[in-house]
Amino acid sequence: MAKGISTEKPAKIKRKQGKIDITFLSLILILLTIGLIMLFSASYAYSLTYYNNSFKFILRQSIFAAVGLVVMFIFSKIDYHVYRKFSWLVYAVSIAMLAFLLIMPPMIKGMDVKRWIAIGPLTFQPSEIAKFAIVLLFAHLIAANYNLMSRFKFIALLAILLGIVCGLVIFEPHISATLLIGLIGVLLMIIGGLNWKYIAMMGGVIGVGALAIVSGVISYGSDRIKYWINPWADPTDLGYQTIQSLLAIGSGGIMGRGLGKSRQKYLWVPEPHNDFIFSIVCEELGIIGAMIIILLFCALVWRGFTIAIKAPDKFGCLLSLGLTFQVGLQAILNILVVTNTIPNTGISLPFFSYGGTSLVLLLAQMGIILSVSRQTQLKKL
Repeated sequence: MAKGISTEKPAKIKRKQGKIDITFLSLILILLTIGLIMLFSASYAYSLTYYNNSFKFILRQSIFAAVGLVVMFIFSKIDYHVYRKFSWLVYAVSIAMLAFLLIMPPMIKGMDVKRWIAIGPLTFQPSEIAKFAIVLLFAHLIAANYNLMSRFKFIALLAILLGIVCGLVIFEPHISATLLIGLIGVLLMIIGGLNWKYIAMMGGVIGVGALAIVSGVISYGSDRIKYWINPWADPTDLGYQTIQSLLAIGSGGIMGRGLGKSRQKYLWVPEPHNDFIFSIVCEELGIIGAMIIILLFCALVWRGFTIAIKAPDKFGCLLSLGLTFQVGLQAILNILVVTNTIPNTGISLPFFSYGGTSLVLLLAQMGIILSVSRQTQLKKL
């Protein structure tokens, strides 16, 4: 550990709980409800074809949503300062799980991708844990050492901690998760007072990484870029998903075909309930419906930032900002991928894409932001 860097936990302070932020909670419930409706609409044809049960995905997701809401409520009642005690433990566990993935065979046969760990009937991506681990640890360290944000040793420590996670995730390979985790870490450092020269250095490192992908050093990423520029170069395989997504979006027009009336979900868009669910949203609800959903995400991010700004301490502020960044950036990246604005990187849309464990984790993190809002309410009193 670099000399002078504090990892001490703050002295225990007896706190009372206030009321949660109703606006933020309402936005979560609205997005979750719309997400479940669209998941059912996007998935029932696929589910009926491959599982002989139109309700397979929506029933499972609804159960996880109910569990997630209970977890969110519990987490909102816990003083968020408690999580600070486990910041290093959560980070260590995430590193162990990411490293474990590298020595395991791929879960999906025929795909050289190692992103999931299975525990009985449940599967989850360790990168989801890693996102939270970086937010929690960085919020803890930066809040405890904000006066060291101009010191090279402290910045080097943060960069190493971030680099280890990103390095393990990129070898899954999972470029979108690497990008998301890296952006969250860098943004927290910048907000924490990172010196401009270190920002420039990190920008250079990111630029070198992007160049490596484009030049073909990382073949997985270079292939994605190739078929992003021209998906019609391989319309029946690597460019197929992007082409079908764009057809769905164009088919919806301004007003959309109507809820449940998508044509592309009938086995044209591959697995329409997963990463490309937003294309079905655009087809059924049109540009207007898609813009309303985007505005709801913007409102959620705005309210998360408001809670962070009003937090009673730096840890609460950075924790709320990091978790809000995660949702906002992930939504942006997913929409950019679905519209072929950036290469296809395989990233889900929060509250919408199918994935039970990821939904529970997301709602748990929203509960932590609500916990911060309780302290904000008390501060006003």
